Amino acid sequence: MNLNHLAIFQAVALRGSISAGAAQLHISQSAVSKQLAEFERALKVNLFDRLPRGVRLTEAGKLLLGYANRLFALEAEAEQALGDLRQLTRGRIAIGASRTIGAYLLPPLLAEFRRRHPAVELSLQVENTRAIETKLLAGEIDIGFAEGVEGSELLEYRVFAQDELVLIAAPKHPACRRAPLPLSALSEFPLFMHEVGSGTRAITEKALAGKRLAIRPAMTLASSEAIKQTVATGLGLAFLSAVAVQTELRAHTLTVVPVKNLKIERPLYRVSLRNSSPSASLKAFLGLLGGA
Repeated sequence: MNLNHLAIFQAVALRGSISAGAAQLHISQSAVSKQLAEFERALKVNLFDRLPRGVRLTEAGKLLLGYANRLFALEAEAEQALGDLRQLTRGRIAIGASRTIGAYLLPPLLAEFRRRHPAVELSLQVENTRAIETKLLAGEIDIGFAEGVEGSELLEYRVFAQDELVLIAAPKHPACRRAPLPLSALSEFPLFMHEVGSGTRAITEKALAGKRLAIRPAMTLASSEAIKQTVATGLGLAFLSAVAVQTELRAHTLTVVPVKNLKIERPLYRVSLRNSSPSASLKAFLGLLGGA
């Protein structure tokens, strides 16, 4: 069905005459008459009875007008919905973030975005780097933030911030008395880590391997909070993001133990599907990070 013909049919049907329909559409009466005739031939049915003054819908015309009204109402609704997305009066952003970023860096940004654009729905899934990349490739999230890079060729990685991993301990832990701690002494104390697949663990292991240290974790824990609570008991040490321990450092429940000749810095990445086009909502959110 030719939608241009359908629009002409609707205009004539609603206005009651070919001349009035032509005036509404800003085309000539002869063009309207010609296209209506083509439309009726294509449908193999008469849509109008031609009267001395104007036109009258046939039974088939009345039936088609109902469909035409619904179709063009749906078209207008679609245009309105797209306009709402552009104006950020609706929309949804599904975000995936690794633990440190999701727990400590993104919440203030999410709160600020919510304040500016309350009609846009936000969801945050906190996963390890590997899971974030998997969900991006599956289309389950719109953007990812990760501390490490698994390296899929289908994904694009952009640095949005820098982070440092520090060695933490309970304030009365024996390692504190030896600060700055010699590298060789790290193997003397239990070391707690995230599970395999965590960006923090991968960066820590790479940095230690670069110093020819291969340390087997004494305990694997599922979250930074669990690691901090365990370290605070004095049972062992852990490398965590400096931003993840600020509250505990101020409360003096944890302390940073400097390590000789070891500084672990890492970029933090935002990850997206390569060559994808972000929505207006996502562009606005990325603007809070300093780039789209």
